[in-house]
Amino acid sequence: MQQFSFQLYSARNMPSLNDALSVIAGAGYTMVEGYPDLYADPEATRAALDAAGLSMPSGHFSIDMLESDLERAMLVARVLGMSHLYCPFIAEQDRPKAAEGWIAFAGRLEKLAREFSGTGITFGWHNHDFEFASLEDGRVPMALLLEHAPTMSWEADIAWIVRGGQNPFDWISQYGDQISAVHVKDIAPAGECLDEDGWADVGHGTVDWAGLMAALSAGPDRLFVLEHDNPSDVKRFAERSFASVRTY
Repeated sequence: MQQFSFQLYSARNMPSLNDALSVIAGAGYTMVEGYPDLYADPEATRAALDAAGLSMPSGHFSIDMLESDLERAMLVARVLGMSHLYCPFIAEQDRPKAAEGWIAFAGRLEKLAREFSGTGITFGWHNHDFEFASLEDGRVPMALLLEHAPTMSWEADIAWIVRGGQNPFDWISQYGDQISAVHVKDIAPAGECLDEDGWADVGHGTVDWAGLMAALSAGPDRLFVLEHDNPSDVKRFAERSFASVRTY
């Protein structure tokens, strides 16, 4: 049975964390995914989660925090009850330009993955679209990361794979064993939802989520995290998207 969570970054513009958690719990979710702004006072965040009846099994942590203060990152994860921790981004100016650079970066991620070995916390990478742009030699950064960081898991953001010009079914087929979580979000038809950066509520866009859920459900148990990068109405997004995924 699929487990559905809600990426709290989608609700970052709400007046308060408590307001966001109330809306999310009211829409029927039992789990949320964290992001760095919520970690300054993890005890307070945990108290808010408990009051709303929500758990936080996964979270995003910056590469800077993971490499400069891994002990703090692990403490935050434990306080919040996380079993999955994902590094979601590398700044544009820091992105390698050639395959050798991506292989070296994969080495850094593999080192972190090994640090988490035996802790009860799964460590992985969360993609955007830039990892799917072909390099000069024709290789693709995401493939280099997965192949050269074999201990590392992957939180596959399907809509970013599509925006990166790739077929997500191909990636699921080839690298599905490394996928421990999936970001479930949708892309609006061309010219629509421009005030929401072209994203759509899940099930109301162009991504074949019925087919994708069938493909993803054939593998190991995974966490499915619903997300919208810029919703104009969080309640609408939360309710409509949750209603959609429950039909797949």
